[in-house]
Amino acid sequence: MYDALVLAGGEARRLGGRDKVALVVGGVPLLDRVLAACASAQQTVVVGPHRSTSRPVTWCREDPPGGGPVPALRAGLAHVTAERVAVLAADLPFLTPDVVEQLVDRAPAVLSDGQREQWLCGAWDTALLRAAADDAGPRLGELLARLRPTVMTWPGPAAPWTDCDTEEELADARRRA
Repeated sequence: MYDALVLAGGEARRLGGRDKVALVVGGVPLLDRVLAACASAQQTVVVGPHRSTSRPVTWCREDPPGGGPVPALRAGLAHVTAERVAVLAADLPFLTPDVVEQLVDRAPAVLSDGQREQWLCGAWDTALLRAAADDAGPRLGELLARLRPTVMTWPGPAAPWTDCDTEEELADARRRA
């Protein structure tokens, strides 16, 4: 049993400020693709502006809105009740249920391309994550690295840690989907 916490409140500056999580890859909005990957969660909390989604979720906002991933993490954790939580970016077009389950089973765990960790594609012990978030500075990677997660590498061009932060990454994801 786990909860999913999806961060969906970024400003998408590198995409011209468009609503990134509403962008479509393979016929499905990015947020809905992530929601499908964590459908087995006992509850899913999405931090960001309210949008239409393919399934019910609990919505909340960080304070101040647009304050970044650490305030968003804190806001979402206030709604998490499970002992483990998958913390996911809303722009992971190739995330699958199998990957989420593997992360949760190995928590604390985070995906990596072999060179850098994708901090918004991991699973954590909720109590330890809450304590770290309460004591955290401004950088998400520093906060999560202190929890010493297992780093899972995933080879391949359409890896589940792949996100869509730029026009080029979005176009590449659309080609691969």
